[in-house]
Amino acid sequence: MAALALGLAGTAMVVTPSSTAGAATATLVVDYACSGGIAGTGPGTVNLRTRLTVPTTLNVGDPLNVEWKLNYKDGTLGSPAYMPNGGRIDVIGRANISGSWVGQLQPTGTVEQPGPIDKGVPLKLPVGISDFGHTDRAGTVTVRPGQTLFVDFRPSASEVMVNDDDPAISYSDGWEDHEGLPSEDHDHQLDLHSTTVKDAWASYTFTGTGIEYVAQKDRDAGPIDIAIDGQPAAPPRVDPSRNADGTLVNDAHRGGQTLWKFHGLKYEQHTITIKNVQDAKLGQLDAFRVITRDLVNAPKDYRAECTLVNAPGAIQVEIGGGDDNPASPSPDTSASPSASASPTDENPGGGGDSPSPSPSPSPSPSPSPSPSASPSPAAAQTQNYIVTAVVTQGSPSPTATRTVTLTATPSVAQVAITPQGGAQTGEAPERVSSSAMLLIGSGGALLMIGMLSGVAMLRRRAAHSGERG
Repeated sequence: MAALALGLAGTAMVVTPSSTAGAATATLVVDYACSGGIAGTGPGTVNLRTRLTVPTTLNVGDPLNVEWKLNYKDGTLGSPAYMPNGGRIDVIGRANISGSWVGQLQPTGTVEQPGPIDKGVPLKLPVGISDFGHTDRAGTVTVRPGQTLFVDFRPSASEVMVNDDDPAISYSDGWEDHEGLPSEDHDHQLDLHSTTVKDAWASYTFTGTGIEYVAQKDRDAGPIDIAIDGQPAAPPRVDPSRNADGTLVNDAHRGGQTLWKFHGLKYEQHTITIKNVQDAKLGQLDAFRVITRDLVNAPKDYRAECTLVNAPGAIQVEIGGGDDNPASPSPDTSASPSASASPTDENPGGGGDSPSPSPSPSPSPSPSPSPSASPSPAAAQTQNYIVTAVVTQGSPSPTATRTVTLTATPSVAQVAITPQGGAQTGEAPERVSSSAMLLIGSGGALLMIGMLSGVAMLRRRAAHSGERG
């Protein structure tokens, strides 16, 4: 889901699925002509008739919803190849926003195509596609349909057994078709082709990401060379008469064996060719197994590009009830979310598209108002400003969220702490406690007692001296 830049920098931009009940709406009829990809597999030119519906009056905080109804006008999109398990159609549109804000919404929609589907079979379109953005202040914006819609087809993962008698397999001279083989041999559909002619070949063109060669393990079989798209495969040769260690097998006519496989091909059309190497040695083909893994993205070759063919006009949206000058401060530098790999309009106001593979919003940042009051150094405050964007990229898939947090912290201490009696404080030192005074008094008393004892001793000595004389 695309995020529309309708807010001030420094405020949170939120995408919400709610809608305003009873809001007035306007509808535009928008015609597109589709070409390329799955548009080229149908009966001819494919024209779509779509209807774009947008609310014309909103209040601040209401979502700006854009809804598109899709229908075929002339022709149909067709399956690009045989799809055993079907696939999925993804439609990606554009709605360009101009006026008070500039941005882009990216309506998307998906519908599953149940399989199996033969090549050229008409594909179902989603009933509609939609997207919405949050509005956070009053103003007037204009909504115009983009120049391009993209329709992607993504095949489902599958494994398909192609029997040896499939008419799409080509054989050189020298092959024989064997039907009604014993069930204990376990051959696919109880049949196979075989040859004893040197250089006799068989080839098959498939669309997928892997291919496997199925035949019998047999002591009388000879080596087979294998090529993919005209180049030697990896490995380029297989010998059905040998085990992996090179020893001769004990098997005879053990069918349904996967003798060789190659996975990891790019999803596109490929050709496998097998060739009997030795004359008078048995070469066999029971079946090919075609592999298609889960694809992360739809193949580029299957994308149909649909171009605007009429002049549908535009829809004006009045958004009221908001405050254009929020009181809360915003950071000096605004942050703007963005996403890559998407077809975006180079001129959102004018409706031009750039054909990139998948959708991407590029909201333009709005100028952020200066803070109305700067924080006092004595006040301890930390202001956090968060800008959030919610974006859906490419085909609808998991939503990615980026959050940027700008933090401004005052550089002064929150509380000044100065010890009493410190230098240059002008404050008196702390008073001596009562316990300290007691200690000083005790020391003085001991000193006086010592002095008096000394005087008494001197007098006694003097008295003794007098008696002796």
